[in-house]
Amino acid sequence: MNTDSDELLKKHSNLIHSEDLTVESHTQREQGEWFLQTLMIKGYDVPFKYRRNKKFKNLTGHKVNLTYYPREESVAGFKIETMQVVRIRRA
Repeated sequence: MNTDSDELLKKHSNLIHSEDLTVESHTQREQGEWFLQTLMIKGYDVPFKYRRNKKFKNLTGHKVNLTYYPREESVAGFKIETMQVVRIRRA
């Protein structure tokens, strides 16, 4: 049985899918008409970011399945690694 994530992984070679990750912290900030969601995942040192058009319930302590791209972002002149979430589901 093929899932949606399997189809995405076939089409995009640099896409990563991870399952049963524990969310250590979840912040939401308004950014214009969007809410920027930032997750810190247990065992990872990089933030996982995505945008939604409205606030979402807090995911701290929950397990999630993530599909994401690694990317670099410049903050105050420093390059940091972040993960751009394409798809998130509660596990």
